[in-house]
This record gives sequence, structure tokens and C-alpha cells, in this order.
Amino acid sequence: MSYFVDTEGYFGEFGGAYIPEMLYPNIDELRRSYLQIIESHDFCQEYTTLLRDYVGRPNPLYLAKRLSAAYGCKVYLKREDLNHTGAHKINNTVGQILVAKRLGKKRIIAETGAGQHGVATATVCALMGIECVVYMGQVDTERQAPNVARMQFLGATVVPVTSGSRTLKDAANEAMRDWIAHPGDTHYIIGSAVGPHPFPDMVARFQAVISQEIRAQLKEKTGSELPQYVLACVGGGSNAIGAFYHFIDQPQVKLVGIEAAGKGLTSGFSAATTALGRPGVLHGSRTLVMQTADGQIEEAHSISAGLDYPGIGPQHAHLFSSKRVQYVSVTDEQALKAALQLANLEGIIPALESAHALAYLGSLNASTEDNVVVCLSGRGDKDMAAYLEYARK
Repeated sequence: MSYFVDTEGYFGEFGGAYIPEMLYPNIDELRRSYLQIIESHDFCQEYTTLLRDYVGRPNPLYLAKRLSAAYGCKVYLKREDLNHTGAHKINNTVGQILVAKRLGKKRIIAETGAGQHGVATATVCALMGIECVVYMGQVDTERQAPNVARMQFLGATVVPVTSGSRTLKDAANEAMRDWIAHPGDTHYIIGSAVGPHPFPDMVARFQAVISQEIRAQLKEKTGSELPQYVLACVGGGSNAIGAFYHFIDQPQVKLVGIEAAGKGLTSGFSAATTALGRPGVLHGSRTLVMQTADGQIEEAHSISAGLDYPGIGPQHAHLFSSKRVQYVSVTDEQALKAALQLANLEGIIPALESAHALAYLGSLNASTEDNVVVCLSGRGDKDMAAYLEYARK
């Protein structure tokens, strides 16, 4: 079984491009061009140079000794939080802005939830001197105000979205509408491994640098490229697919994606798509979607803005249905507790998204000799208000 995209843009039964006719020229141009562009020598040279000199890669694979002692296994943290802009999102935005330039695009749009993708998009647009518009749910602009300020300081226009639940799903809807209205000169830098083909595959390829580095760094530290476990949080799923990518065809490596259970799986306030969703179409691809009996999209909930999404990337849907990856969920409360633990034991404040992956460490039943890699997808500066409120309780 292949776990990767086929020539038609599908991962098994999931994927494809379910798009309005107005977007077909854009998607078709991208589909026909993206592999030729990103596999070209000049692109690879420019991309890898920017990752090294601008983003700061490779970032460390850190053996968290006190955290390891707490869980009885060797816990390694892949420090995506140390990237320029503070998260994994920059890996993708650097790649996509270079693609957009080669396609002659003069304007960039993006959606964002926690704000990390918005900041990363605003950053590369400033670097390249390209106009940037970021759509962000009004609820998220309030709970992630520091990132809104960062985007604006970088020169981006931030558009608060007031429709629907005013969160990530609705921001993506508005970005799609913008792209339909400006198909000629605009490129949509999608922030996660979602959307119509070729976005899920393209984003995964840019984020695959995470697992590529993990393998090399783990070999240097342990003598083996392959850990026993790789853990990553999953909303749409870009940091997770990047952390899993170079291990997917290694069945001895257990891959675990951790979704947001919110206030509990049966509470009505959750974002655990693999537990609660069923096949449907969301934002241009066939995937697993939280939806009502008549196909209306359910409102997702997570204390983490970046995981507050009622779907999952189509490659993740395929990895779930094929049972190659185990998908689980943890609650808001468990994530907050895990973030506080990491801060107290290791002096590292994680993003709330990353804290969901950390919260599952206690459920692994890993042995003392097991190497467990957790993708620390982002830093927690943006989440300090939530953390301080939790710490005061």
C-alpha cells in the first residue's frame, strides 16, 4: 500500500480537488508546475539556503532528561519552536513564496488560526517584497493578539472574519473566496496539509525537512535513525505529516497523531476529527470531516486555536483509515497540564498545540530503552494568557 499521493491527487480514497470553476486555472497551473519547480536545482539551492541562513535549520533534537525521567523513556524534542517566527510554519511559507515567485504572482493571501502561519506568511512576504493579506477568525484575533500585532508590524493586512464560528475554518473560507475573486495575480499559501491537490502533497514535502533532520540527528545521538515512537499534534496536520514523512515506510516506527478532544469527546466541544468525523468534502478535498447527519460542518472546539478545525488533511485521513498511524486525542485540561510540566521540568514553554502531543506521553507505556520523539511544533509566547489563567487556579 502506498501512503503517498497518486497521479490523480489522491491518498487512497481521500484527496482530489473539489473546487469552483473559477479556481481551476490556478489549481491546474500549480498542479502541472509544482514538482518541476521544487525539484529544480535553482529552487532547491535557494530553499535550502534560506532554511539554513534565514530560518535557522537544522534546529536541535533535544534529549529532555528530566521529562524523560518523569515518563520512564528517552524523550527527544524536535525544536521547531526555535525556528525564525517560532514554529514549523516557516518551512512551508518559505517554500511556497518561492513557488509563487516562479509563477509570477504579485499578491499573497493566507488563513491562520493560532497566528503562527499568518506570521510566517507575513514574514516571507516582507522578505520578498510581496503584498500580504491574512484572514483570521475574530475569536482568534482576540485570543492570539500578540500574533496579530506581529503580522501587522511585518506589513500584512489582517482581516478579522466574523462569519460562522469566527475561527480557523471560517478564515479558510474567506481566503478561498478572496482567491476566487483574484485568480490571476494571487497565490494562496495554505498553512496546513489540507485543501485541493496539490496543496496537501506540496505542504508535506516542505515540512518533510522535520523528519529528514530527526533521522540524521537521532543516528548521531543513538546510532540508529529510527526511534520507537514519533508523536505530533494534529489539527489540519502539517507539523505531524512533516514529523512522520520519512518514517511512514518504516513500519517498526510507531507514529501517533494527537488531536484536540477539547472539553471531551462526547461534550459537543471537541476537534477530534478521526474520532468524530466521517468522509466528506472540506476546503477542496475529500477527507474526514466533523459534520451533521445532513452534511453540515460541525463547529470544532479546542483551547488551542491551531487545532480548532473540523477536518484533517487527506493524507492523514488515509493514514488513519489504513491504520498506519494511530490517532488519539487529549483534552484542553490535559494539554494545559502538560505545558506547565514542560515549563517546570525543562524551562521550555510550548505552544498549546504542541502541548497536546506532550500530554500523550503518559499513555504510551514506553520502556526505558525506547526513544520517543515529540515534535515541539511551536513556542508558547502567544498562549501566555491561557497559561497564566490556568496557573492561577
